[in-house]
Amino acid sequence: MFFLKKVITSLILPPGILIIIFLLIALLEKRRNFIRYLAFFSALLVYLISIEPVKDLLLYPLEKSYSVSEKLDADAIVILGGGVYSWASFPEDSSNRLFTGYLVYRKTKLPIIVSGGAVEGKISDSAAMAAMLKEFGVEDSKIIEENKSRDTAQNALYVAKICKEKSFKKVILVTSAYHMKRAVKFFKQAGLEVLPYPADFKQSNHYNIYSFLPKFGNFALSSKAIREHIALIVY
Repeated sequence: MFFLKKVITSLILPPGILIIIFLLIALLEKRRNFIRYLAFFSALLVYLISIEPVKDLLLYPLEKSYSVSEKLDADAIVILGGGVYSWASFPEDSSNRLFTGYLVYRKTKLPIIVSGGAVEGKISDSAAMAAMLKEFGVEDSKIIEENKSRDTAQNALYVAKICKEKSFKKVILVTSAYHMKRAVKFFKQAGLEVLPYPADFKQSNHYNIYSFLPKFGNFALSSKAIREHIALIVY
């Protein structure tokens, strides 16, 4: 009964319902082969990127690049923003990055540079992260806000400028594991020595029959991974 409920739920909610619609188009379209093949291909594509094994396959080349370091010898910690809903509410990426950065701070007591401007909302990532770090008990004097950047390249550019002013040579870079490979490239290009400290690993690597049911969470993570692969090629 539980399995049946899971199957029905996965089919009536996105992306499952989209797969059904595409399959129906493929089955009902009798005249135009192009439409039929396109609908079938779309159903297959949506299904594949919505299941756990394919999601992990897309994430693996990104997340394998760096592991968590035990040696934390640096001048500052840099936490990259990943969006913000409100002053005390963050998307999963941002909250995991922030909490990981805070744990690094607990171990090192290094200054923290929070990086990220207001991309879509009125609140900048850096301001919201700084406010939360203060709630965690981090002293104001230990927090440096970089609130101009709107993407990873600008994160690196503006953080490098702050580091030059503060005479910071080496930074512990905290961001999501899938995002770390591209972030390191930009920060090194900006002239900083980088110690990657990946957070928010999204691979599961443990599968059962439910792993092959389409889920929106897998679809969203696969989309992030695909976007990251494209960005690495472009940049």
